[in-house]
Amino acid sequence: MKIGIACGGTGGHIFPGLAVAEVLRQRGHDVILWLAGKPGEDLALAGWNGPVVTVYARGVSSHAPRALIATFFRLVRAVWQCRQSMRRFNPDVLLAMGSYASVGPVLAARWLNIPVIMHEANVIPGRAIRFLSCWAEAVAVGFEETRHHLAHRRLVVTGMPVRRSRGQATDAGRHSALRTPQSAIRNWDTLVPGRFTLLVMGGSGGAHRLNEVVSQAIIRLHREGNSLQAIHLAGQSDEESIRQAYRQAGMPAAAGMPAAAGRPATAGAPAAVFGFLHDMPRAYRMASLAICRSGSSTCAELSCYGVPALLVPYPFAIHRHQTANADAMASAGAADICDEKLLTVDWLVSYVANLMRDTARLAHMRAAALRRVTNNPAAALADLVEQEARRALSGERGA
Repeated sequence: MKIGIACGGTGGHIFPGLAVAEVLRQRGHDVILWLAGKPGEDLALAGWNGPVVTVYARGVSSHAPRALIATFFRLVRAVWQCRQSMRRFNPDVLLAMGSYASVGPVLAARWLNIPVIMHEANVIPGRAIRFLSCWAEAVAVGFEETRHHLAHRRLVVTGMPVRRSRGQATDAGRHSALRTPQSAIRNWDTLVPGRFTLLVMGGSGGAHRLNEVVSQAIIRLHREGNSLQAIHLAGQSDEESIRQAYRQAGMPAAAGMPAAAGRPATAGAPAAVFGFLHDMPRAYRMASLAICRSGSSTCAELSCYGVPALLVPYPFAIHRHQTANADAMASAGAADICDEKLLTVDWLVSYVANLMRDTARLAHMRAAALRRVTNNPAAALADLVEQEARRALSGERGA
């Protein structure tokens, strides 16, 4: 079968789409991706060797009349471009992973009478899913709690597909976007096996305030004699400044840079700093505690790898969907939550120091995170896509 996947936008849409794509390719299907031309998509796609269609799309940045008119014409152009590319590829079904990048492909697919499956990753559905779900044959969701926020005749809880490690990959996984020489670069060489490891993440684009507060807290914890190390995903814009902050504090520098003040590379508390990281499974396996945003992919990956977390929801997310995601994780006992306005260096130093000593609570959080994963979300979503494609090919759809 031929299957299209619209997964453009952020890593939170691309990585789950790629995870499902790899399962479908392993099963012998042809898969094509529709992307939105957003900066950073090429980084997320490193290693993918399948066909890609880029239809440049943007969300609504303003409700001013002129901006809405411009958005309307961009949408019309995107739908037309998607229709032309879909007529060439002729997919049997389209899987749309949400966001504004799905609007053009979904409307084009319905124009051509191609069945659509949608996936909503967050507890609270975004505008695109709310708008497009009426044209979907089924809507898959990542959280059980989404049932309270979205009504659809066929809503299926599949969970959130996550990126896989080298050891977990299938034969088709040798093409995976997760395979990259980055997993072997010298950033990892600064880390000490078995040491308490903080995994700091601000999402695929980074988070400036989170980077600053958490790095200062880690430096203070190090200076106060706590035995810990950090894997810090700072985003490309903050990567060098965060790396420099750790170096100046006497923590071994990542990427093979010399340590500050002439210290040997094995002294002090290590800190591996990345602007962007493909080998997230390795980072999750090493992590003792994550301090991060609460995007849907992050929450799913924390659960998959059983990583306790302090979640700091993005405060400007539409419909406060990150807060709802964090609430679901905290209700399960897998995470704590801190409002970004309340996140200070003093508070974070106290929180981490106390939790480092409370091994029983960390174990409880880890177990609670693992209990949230009851199936293989990528396989479950691939099953749903295959079912709809078979219905369409057999003529059962619409009967």
